[in-house]
Amino acid sequence: MKPLCEDDPRCPWHQRARLALRRSLRWRLVLVFLVLALALAVTFLGGVQKALSVGWRAAARPLLIDYVDRLAQDVGSPPSIARAQALVQRLPITLRIEGPAVNWVSHPELPRPDWMRGATGREPPWRNGDDGQSLLRRTTADGHRLEFGLHVLGWEQRPRVAWVTLGVLLLLTALAYLYVRRLLRPLDDIRAGAQRFGAGAFDQPIPVRHAHKPDELGQLAATINTMGSDIHQMLEAKRALLLAMSHELRSPLTRARLNAELLPETAEVESQRQALLRDLGEMARVITDLLESERLASRHVALHREDVDLVELAREVIAELGDRHPGASAIRVQAPPAWPLLPLDRARMRLLLRNLLDNSLRHSDPAAPPPELHLRRLGEAVEIEVRDHGPGVPPEHLERLAQAFYRPDSARQRTTGGVGLGLYLCRLVAQAHGGRLELRNAQPGLEARVVLPVPPGTAAG
Repeated sequence: MKPLCEDDPRCPWHQRARLALRRSLRWRLVLVFLVLALALAVTFLGGVQKALSVGWRAAARPLLIDYVDRLAQDVGSPPSIARAQALVQRLPITLRIEGPAVNWVSHPELPRPDWMRGATGREPPWRNGDDGQSLLRRTTADGHRLEFGLHVLGWEQRPRVAWVTLGVLLLLTALAYLYVRRLLRPLDDIRAGAQRFGAGAFDQPIPVRHAHKPDELGQLAATINTMGSDIHQMLEAKRALLLAMSHELRSPLTRARLNAELLPETAEVESQRQALLRDLGEMARVITDLLESERLASRHVALHREDVDLVELAREVIAELGDRHPGASAIRVQAPPAWPLLPLDRARMRLLLRNLLDNSLRHSDPAAPPPELHLRRLGEAVEIEVRDHGPGVPPEHLERLAQAFYRPDSARQRTTGGVGLGLYLCRLVAQAHGGRLELRNAQPGLEARVVLPVPPGTAAG
């Protein structure tokens, strides 16, 4: 299976961020809030700017022209440098005087603004169409030209409004994220609860915020809790039905087996008698597996742990399987010397080994090597590995192979397998011991791997 790009550090950061954003409802809501805030700010500022630009010619422009005329009168004609210096010190403006007698600049260190030079470098880009004079440029009676401007150096040295606006926007974004995170926190509880229900743990319901008056997410959590309770009741009813049926079937099966044993051992009926005994034995094993699966699937499963030698137990199981599978005697237990005694449930481990080896023997090719059984010690765990050399399992069936009553082939024939409880019981036994069952194609064949934790310092056998 190809790993997701967001989990692969070799993927570019922008691709990982895009995938994370696509999968996170919380971040998408924060992004929507941020885009909405920016859109509102741009719309508001654009509308205000448009309104001011529309009303500029009718209101503000005549006032500015009149104010600049008064400043030019204060400078005088011919221009007085002393008066010009007094204006510059009193007001945040710049002044440039050019003429036949006086040439003076209030702030020579500042470059001449582009909007004063115009596109050609000589004329300003905007002119008054009524009187032919620019807004900030005046000519005195003696031929001197006065150019007024704003002293922007003081503004540049102050904190920028843009940075303050950006900081406020980031603060609002952080507050929005915290609020959205708190608002969507029930989704985390719902996801965790759904995972518990899927694993069969129905004892802890999903917490409902404001249970007396829940919101939409609270109603969803309450609905999922109700659904989980219904599923739990259905599973318990199914388990009770299976247990009752299995117990009720055991008595007539025992009587039928006893009657078959009492049939006369004559040549005419011996073959039918043996076939009947095999079928009755197979039915008894299926009922035993059903009972054991329901016990192991229960929340109150109890293990009778004792010191078990897995190597010796595996040899006993192989010897028992020799009556049903002639090729079982060829299986060799491969384990390191001084194998330790492990605190395990002996009956359940016998069931696990029997089912794993029986499954490998049924699917082995007679012309291929016999199945392999390996026992390994991995730190504070032990590994039981059984591998056959048969055709294996299609990859699409591997994940469901250890489910109850699941078979890769649709035809339920005795030669191709049982009813689909063998590997399911192996998984339950491994989980009851705190371990796990892993299945994979070994090419050729199927490899079943059981990992069981053991306490540190286990004594060697």
